Amino acid sequence: MFEQLGLIGCGLMGGSFALALKRAGLVKRVVGYSKSPSTTERARQLGVIDVEAPSALLAVSGADIVLLAVPVAATEATLKAIRHLVTHKTLIMDVGSTKRDVVDAARRVLRDHVSSFVPCHPVTGKEVAGVEHADADLYSGKQLIVTPIDRTAPEKVQKAIELWEAIGCHVQRMTPEAHDAAFAAVSHLPHLIAFALMQSITSQRNGSDFLALAGPGFRDFTRIAASDPKMWRDILLANRQELVEQCNLFQRTLQALELMVETGNGDGLEEVIGKASEARAGWRMGPGRK
Repeated sequence: MFEQLGLIGCGLMGGSFALALKRAGLVKRVVGYSKSPSTTERARQLGVIDVEAPSALLAVSGADIVLLAVPVAATEATLKAIRHLVTHKTLIMDVGSTKRDVVDAARRVLRDHVSSFVPCHPVTGKEVAGVEHADADLYSGKQLIVTPIDRTAPEKVQKAIELWEAIGCHVQRMTPEAHDAAFAAVSHLPHLIAFALMQSITSQRNGSDFLALAGPGFRDFTRIAASDPKMWRDILLANRQELVEQCNLFQRTLQALELMVETGNGDGLEEVIGKASEARAGWRMGPGRK
């Protein structure tokens, strides 16, 4: 059991983590801080945290475990704010959707104490944000990626893995580089496509009329377009190199399909659709995912 969780970011992800730890009896006290005082106050009212901290540094004071649940672009500034109270005994984790930028920030800021930092990415979430939507079951049965570096202390990695497993996660270990390449393809590009499709339709003169006719297929395809704009701005920019590469690959495939449609190449179109259909039918998500 941990004595105190220092929670920096009391929204959906951070709040859900605190609730999961509390329910599992893994922490005695949660001290929380958010940039917005009203968020921190609301988190206390909802029982997500026990004590409101007026700063990130004071949220870490006395904590033996720290979770950064902030936008990836705020990682470096947050680490700078707390580094004076980070010791070799502290376990620090994050929940960012990109990892190379987070790891680079930790190296720059924490220096010798970067050994205490275990980068994490829980593959879960909701389209709605805010501590009001915090859910102790958010992480249960979901994949959790840890991306330690050569300077991460092995005992910290093991402790982090045991903690995430204790709240129901299926833990997988990857390098930061492999993580970002994979999620550019299966997460960041799909979000970008969904955003682009919605923008393409709504910018047309009859766009609202078209949307009124859309059915379940369109609903399912565009669900992720309702995601938080600021969070996804940060994610897409943080992983821009891998994302641009995936965009180029996708554009070449789309252009090839467009040419088949334009030239009436039914055989070629059917072949590509068949391969895609077969691949999708045989695909299964990772353990615990629905």
